[in-house]
Amino acid sequence: MNLNLTGHHVEITPPIRDYVSSKLRRITHHFDHLIEVNMILSVEKLRHRIEANVHLRGKDVFCEHADTDMYAAIDGLVDKLDRALMRHKEKSLERRHDGAPLKHRDAH
Repeated sequence: MNLNLTGHHVEITPPIRDYVSSKLRRITHHFDHLIEVNMILSVEKLRHRIEANVHLRGKDVFCEHADTDMYAAIDGLVDKLDRALMRHKEKSLERRHDGAPLKHRDAH
């Protein structure tokens, strides 16, 4: 997984980079087919905003979150990404004949 962090009016410090990568481990635990993650962190007055564009095999997922604290914004964004990726994973499993893996289906 490639992680690209960009900051608008905010400096990407090593602690922020480490915090983001540690939070993204939770997402890769559930869904390991992540190809690339692009994140934009921005600050406008007292509003810390973070956007993420996640490139998966066959789909792109976009989420954004804003909060008064950058770390809280990162936590909120990771929660949103987790829900969106779990929804995508469930939909892809439903397309596989009632969620059963191809090698475990009964041969009729």
